[in-house]
Amino acid sequence: MSYGVSASLQAAVYQALIADAPLAALVGAAIYDALPSGSLPGTYVALGPENVLDSSDKTGAGALHLFTVSVVTDSAGFQAAKDVAGRVSDVLVDAPLTLMRGRLIGLGFDRASATREGTGAIRRIDLRFRARVQDDS
Repeated sequence: MSYGVSASLQAAVYQALIADAPLAALVGAAIYDALPSGSLPGTYVALGPENVLDSSDKTGAGALHLFTVSVVTDSAGFQAAKDVAGRVSDVLVDAPLTLMRGRLIGLGFDRASATREGTGAIRRIDLRFRARVQDDS
């Protein structure tokens, strides 16, 4: 197993999201690798936690990254959050990401969870994706 591709995968996912014009039309520049200090916009996208499993084989070191991208909004109802989450999924599923280290074998959708937070005024959708990578270094 190699965890060495993790930072490269995260950077490529972030770059794909911030480069997507339809997603920017929905959230502007509110796409975060790390949440900024201070107040947050009404709707934003944030990279979240990941779990990594070994998937090495006879061809080399590899890993399966299960990572989360969250959509958070204070808009009434889930429609705005689902519009953004749908676009995030469109951007990432089968994306031909170029990694600075290693290579992406495949990227797909795994699952999603839509919830209300706190008093119910905040909606959150956590999208989990599966990325299989190989470390060629």
